[in-house]
Amino acid sequence: MMKVKNFKTNKMRIGLWLFASIFMVFAAYAQDNSGRKAPAYPLITHNPNFSIWSTSDVLTDKTTEHWTGVAHGLTGYLEVDGAIYRFMGMDVPHYQTIMPPDKEESKTAVKYNEQTSANGWQGLNFTASNWKEGVLPISDNKSVPGTLWESDNIWVRREFSLDKVDKDKPLYLKLHHDDNVEVYLNGKLVFEKEGWNNRFEYFDISSKANGLLRTGKNVLAIYLKNTAGDRFLNFDLVNKLPSDKAGVAVAQQTGVDVQATQTVYTFDCGGVALKVSFTSPLLMDNLDLLARPVSYISYEVASKDGKQHRVKVHQQVSSDLAVYMADQQEVEGWAYKDGGLSILKTGTVEQPTLQKGADDMRIDWGYLYVAAPASKDVKQYLSGSRADKNAGPYRGKSLSLHTEIALGTVGATPVERFLTIGYDEVIAIQYFNQDLRPWWNKNGDRTFESQLQAAVADYEKLMQDCARFDQTLWQQANEAGGEKYAHLCALAYRQSIAAHTLVEGPEKEVLWLSKENNSGGFINTVDVTYPSSPLYLIYNPILLQGMLNGIFHFSESGKYPHPWAAHDLGTYPRANGQTYGEPMPVEESGNMLIMTAAIAQAQGDAAYASKHWDILTTWTDYLVKEGLDPKTQLCTDDFAGHLARNANLSLKAIMGIASYARLAEMLGKKDVADRYRKIAEEMVPKWMAMADAGDHYALTFDDPNTWSQKYNLVWDKVLDFNLFPKEVAVKEIAYYLPRMNRFGLPLDSRKNYTKNDWILWSAVMTEDQATFKRFINPVFRHALETPSRVPLNDFYDSTNGIRENFKARSVVGGFYMKMLADKWTAKR
Repeated sequence: MMKVKNFKTNKMRIGLWLFASIFMVFAAYAQDNSGRKAPAYPLITHNPNFSIWSTSDVLTDKTTEHWTGVAHGLTGYLEVDGAIYRFMGMDVPHYQTIMPPDKEESKTAVKYNEQTSANGWQGLNFTASNWKEGVLPISDNKSVPGTLWESDNIWVRREFSLDKVDKDKPLYLKLHHDDNVEVYLNGKLVFEKEGWNNRFEYFDISSKANGLLRTGKNVLAIYLKNTAGDRFLNFDLVNKLPSDKAGVAVAQQTGVDVQATQTVYTFDCGGVALKVSFTSPLLMDNLDLLARPVSYISYEVASKDGKQHRVKVHQQVSSDLAVYMADQQEVEGWAYKDGGLSILKTGTVEQPTLQKGADDMRIDWGYLYVAAPASKDVKQYLSGSRADKNAGPYRGKSLSLHTEIALGTVGATPVERFLTIGYDEVIAIQYFNQDLRPWWNKNGDRTFESQLQAAVADYEKLMQDCARFDQTLWQQANEAGGEKYAHLCALAYRQSIAAHTLVEGPEKEVLWLSKENNSGGFINTVDVTYPSSPLYLIYNPILLQGMLNGIFHFSESGKYPHPWAAHDLGTYPRANGQTYGEPMPVEESGNMLIMTAAIAQAQGDAAYASKHWDILTTWTDYLVKEGLDPKTQLCTDDFAGHLARNANLSLKAIMGIASYARLAEMLGKKDVADRYRKIAEEMVPKWMAMADAGDHYALTFDDPNTWSQKYNLVWDKVLDFNLFPKEVAVKEIAYYLPRMNRFGLPLDSRKNYTKNDWILWSAVMTEDQATFKRFINPVFRHALETPSRVPLNDFYDSTNGIRENFKARSVVGGFYMKMLADKWTAKR
């Protein structure tokens, strides 16, 4: 859903955030953005679990990340005549605890107190004999092994003994806390922080802890205060281990290009030029290919100085791609051959399949694969793995999967090699308590090695197909809205797709299930499907059916017994029924009706609607009764609070009723079509009168001093309903233009924040290309200038470009509304 949900705030947090944000904006404006092509660059993009990005314009400036921001390291080196150049990622820092492990190695013992503590509680000689004993982590989540904490304050002591103290090594505090924290080492304050974090962070406390550690007994003492929401504490004292690649040269990046299915970098590495391409062949006309979770990394090397050079590629992939919390979960790995492939495989030892569902979550079941065509020039191994390949799997934490590819002697003629990276989820989704395999293995009769074999066999053809598709998409988007619009569409393509998982349902139906990334983690959210729909209506409406099928089933099965459509099907990856606590009756019912009519338009018949006619009728009748002048209820844009009499929500109801009339007409139900068309027509003048605010139409019917984007009106044009006089859209657009800020048109008159997907929908209501581009230009500017370096953020402040919330969401598929409108207009 497109709302801010379940966020903890306090004055101190907001103040610090504003200070940091303002600083970031000025820094962003001061830099030269001419080299930036994206706020974050897609590298490996398949589904919410297998989604890796670079959040820097230079591939070597940062560790590559999962969309949640956690390191999912891809690190590449090119060896040229014995010299090593790093061209991809950074070495992930590794740390080693200085605290001796407890007897039971999986648990760390502490003493704690939830009452007001006596003076000196943090000191070395304090007697805590009357404190409770527990183990880390400490939290209020009863499903997490550890110590339960449900009060607002907790004091914690961990005593440990050292045989020696290494004063030359920097000391780090490894800390995951929620929320306000004070940390004492042997009685002295060494760290404090207002707020919380959502994973382990490493804080250098060397200067404050200088001279505090001693041989013999030590104590790390922590006070934690909960101000709202969740409670959590886990901690350690660690040293940072030196990197064996510290002295390696960094390749000079000379270019980067982002297309729909590929991101391509170029580098200078001494005497050779290197091109590295990341390709995820997400071609939607082939569901089997779309669902194959295998990407390519291609390397092309050529001499640039006229000389011959000996060249070798070294690619490292972290096993952290297969874990939720890297420093808490052990993995095992294998190196083996299968047919003509050399393969590395890794996954967690525990394999807790589908046991967790949350927003900020990485997969910790299934297996990561790195494979390349086997030859004498290819060598694969795991860090520290045994020389004897029959000795069994190698176990550890944060292993590195190494692939070395010798290119031999390279001259002016380019030499190309590639490898594949894939992920087998084994079980992908739980759907109304039934576990579903990924689409590629829906019958349970395929091995993942077969997918790797197919990917290698298809490599040359798919690289050509992807290049052709990227070029065609760019040309069509450029014709629709210009180069800046085409660039936005290219950025949105993989991101939208990679927020979904494809599975086959119990009735052999397609299920294309989204995760509501970074806004609750819900699965199959209807008001996330709605803005994303144009992309799928263009390239494969079966996928849009796959987003609606589960919602239809939820109501038609009686599991959702309301006369309106549900909001979601659960929390990803468990689609067992709505988990968001508040309904959105007009919003979701209108969305479902409009999208069903759009599917009929795309397919040229209403057969899909016919299968769901009874529930569509129920939802339409609800809109007839409640939609014209909506009472106070949640809608998708309620970031500043709920509204009654929401004019844009009313527009959605009118478009939903008109959609039902269109479907009835296509199904030969003339009486029904005429009756509901008349209802929609009669609502139009009432809407115009209630929303009239002189030179524009109001945000709410009862306040002419407000305004909002009326993006739902776009369907009157795109679906050719022709219900509203053209003057309505003309008046709205004229009112919007002088209110455009540096990074786009605000969502409404209440705040400066905006939604870029809705801006691009509103832009389609314009009548000429020049005006359309006035909407596009600031959204394009935001992609290149925002200080929020995350996969396309759709909710941000339109004046400073700072992310309000949300990232990596599927809604950017809505950027394709102009292409959809042009495609359907051309057919009329």
